[in-house]
Amino acid sequence: MHETKDVIKDARTLGAPKMLLLGLQHMFAMFGATILVPILVNTYFEGEGLSIQVTLICAGLGTLFFHLCSKLKVPAFLGSSFAFLGGFSTVAGLDTGIFADMTMGEKLPYACGGIVVAGALYLILALVIRLVGVKKVMRFLPPVVTGPIIICIGLSLAPSAVANASTNWILALIALAVIIIFNIWGKGMFRIIPILLGVVISYAAALIMHVCGLTNPDGSAILNFAEVASANWVGLPPFILCKFDLTAILVMAPIALATMMEHIGDMSAISATTEENFIEDPGLHRTLVGDGLATSFSALFGGPANTTYGENTGVLELSHVHDPRVIRLAAVFAVILSFIPKMSEVIGSMPSAIIGGVSFMLYGMISAIGVRNVVENHVDFKKSRNLIIAAVILVSGLGFSDGLTFTIAGTSIKLTGLAIAALAGIILNAILPGKDYQFGEDSNADANRGLDMNPIQHKEG
Repeated sequence: MHETKDVIKDARTLGAPKMLLLGLQHMFAMFGATILVPILVNTYFEGEGLSIQVTLICAGLGTLFFHLCSKLKVPAFLGSSFAFLGGFSTVAGLDTGIFADMTMGEKLPYACGGIVVAGALYLILALVIRLVGVKKVMRFLPPVVTGPIIICIGLSLAPSAVANASTNWILALIALAVIIIFNIWGKGMFRIIPILLGVVISYAAALIMHVCGLTNPDGSAILNFAEVASANWVGLPPFILCKFDLTAILVMAPIALATMMEHIGDMSAISATTEENFIEDPGLHRTLVGDGLATSFSALFGGPANTTYGENTGVLELSHVHDPRVIRLAAVFAVILSFIPKMSEVIGSMPSAIIGGVSFMLYGMISAIGVRNVVENHVDFKKSRNLIIAAVILVSGLGFSDGLTFTIAGTSIKLTGLAIAALAGIILNAILPGKDYQFGEDSNADANRGLDMNPIQHKEG
């Protein structure tokens, strides 16, 4: 029996001030990873890459557009996708054809043009689902496939959490400890904003350590306010218009295969977390359209690809507040911040160790949700086919840490580990005999994944 009495579906019952705090918590959860993408892309393009301001406004507006497409029902935040980093790196390194004499800043719009096409591919999958029905599509994604994929989503992010935390383990442990303490022993409002408290308290600790003259173990300053001092208080995001070239499109567009599979996994994770049937209502085709158009819109004006964020799914699990309105508040905050360069830099000055400490909890929560899916659906691992499918997914998702690169018509194309894992799982499930799970036949099992066609009416007791 599911226990839902502590879950808050309508955050308006908490009052406006608490809703604003919850929105801030979601913004902080996505902020570190969202701005990390343009920071990394800038290293590829020698400082002429993506803008943090453009990234923030595209994430905020993309999230709001996604909510409109999904009937305002799905509590998902769309932030920068890491899946396209390899594509950005490849485009930055192009030195033949029209790219031969280009500066790095001139190459960037072509990378964004490839992402526009990648986002459009979402619409094709959405159309297929709309025509044949989600039931037939989800038949290829039973718990033995989606569970391990969700586990991989969380565990594949684990190295970045450790890498960030290792820059200053004291700060990382403070952030993690605060989250655990308030989540377990907190009372009232403090219990549902553990992430925000972890960020604020650990940042305060970092400020005290900085004032006392302490440094990170590698000798670098704990806080660096150089960019804050030079930033203006108000400024428009520096938009650029994308450009199109077949070479860049062939580099970026195939990556959509990975992000579409991740989207389905994320929708499954959010559905399982909130115990709602988002795959059926508002429908996977609607969420795909929202994600795809948000990605294309972002890249059209010089932003990164967007994707549903696992960090915010972790916040849903921790806070037990499942109201999409709170996510939309976070999106509005992101848009506002995009017009305040100085505030963006203040938040951007957050030590990576704090992001690492917070990620320890959030990324682990994602994997735990995947484990829960496998357990609650009673996946029978005594059967060799199920063991084989899960084993191949896990090894592929975690083993191909650098992805798989191959060349078609002289163009290098890269699949991420998650894309390889998803493809392997779907193919093996389709061809191996002895299926013990049929989507739509067991409403109880489907409900545990948030995927049932006739949602269970939960009762307390």
